[in-house]
Amino acid sequence: MTSICILGSTGSVGVQSLEVARSLGLKVSGLSAYSEVELLAEQARQFGPAMVGIGDVRAEARARALFSRMSTPPELFFGPEGVSQVAAAAEHDLVVNAIVGFAGVWPTLAAIDAGHDVALANKETLVAAGSVIMDRARQEGVAIRPIDSEHSAIYQCIQGQGREAVARIILTASGGPFIDRYDFADISVAEAISHPNWNMGPKISVDSATMINKALEVVEARWLFDVDSEMIDIVVHRESVIHSMVEYCDGSIIAQLGTADMRTPIQYALTCPERVEGLAAKLDLSSIGKLTFEKPDLSRFPGAGLGHEALRHKGVVPAVMSAANEEAVRLFLHGAVRFVDIVDLVMEAMESSPRIEEPSLDDIVEADVWAREFVRGRCRSCTR
Repeated sequence: MTSICILGSTGSVGVQSLEVARSLGLKVSGLSAYSEVELLAEQARQFGPAMVGIGDVRAEARARALFSRMSTPPELFFGPEGVSQVAAAAEHDLVVNAIVGFAGVWPTLAAIDAGHDVALANKETLVAAGSVIMDRARQEGVAIRPIDSEHSAIYQCIQGQGREAVARIILTASGGPFIDRYDFADISVAEAISHPNWNMGPKISVDSATMINKALEVVEARWLFDVDSEMIDIVVHRESVIHSMVEYCDGSIIAQLGTADMRTPIQYALTCPERVEGLAAKLDLSSIGKLTFEKPDLSRFPGAGLGHEALRHKGVVPAVMSAANEEAVRLFLHGAVRFVDIVDLVMEAMESSPRIEEPSLDDIVEADVWAREFVRGRCRSCTR
């Protein structure tokens, strides 16, 4: 029986990964969360992992009290290092990384170094440290299987095809909740996290609302599929039926279609290249009626273009973009900045970013810290 470890199991993708694991009859050998220890303990009761990681060391006493009540409690690990220990344990066949943010880099590397394939939902890992991650994966002979719906679609479209025949990758974008809105001045958190098509966590939902999610996905695609940024395009596809496409040198375009349900790309990451009956509803094209496509409006959504800009600068600029956005979104969710400030803060950080041609992992970490401090410096009212 395949054993999987799910990092970030209390978040949206983590919860859905557990649903898929249950439906497939997979063994869950490890779990982790940051601080939602009550839900994590309930998940551990249901799935019986041998080990559990809690990223927030401040939750240790609460976690130990909760898990001690279990008849067969798992081994507990604490702090970022503890989560990486869980990721690296020998019991796993596959590690699902559903952690949000730069914190996902370390357990990804730990899993790779342990020889585990990684099903990756944590896009910031590849945006910030794509060259490091993919080089390490190649060295260790492990696979990085994308869970993001767009990259899963591309991954599926290139199966059985020669990479040299790929002419263009086309990332589709729903456009988010404000695709037809022109006044962004008074957008609330509740509005920004209400995605019209997808059920996602707050950070990813805000990224979709600003369309910075497409910038992150451009960088992610560059590393996952080893293509130049000029080969990656974005098209707005409001219906979220086509999850992305690949154009080949002969002009043929292969697309992956499906309902807007994250359990489909999660399942493919767990079973590929095999396919089995899934949990998502089947797609009824006749009820949809039509599929539409349009260019992104970069005058209203400049965030969508920042991925190509970051890749042009290379070095640590993609890491700065990712970290600045992560910090700006955090501040927005806490009411410290306005929605319209998010992209401006990211652009300012990128313009002021250090320029390092071939960064080491230490350089990337320093750039991440610098970018967060830069954004906080523009928001004196926020709490650290």
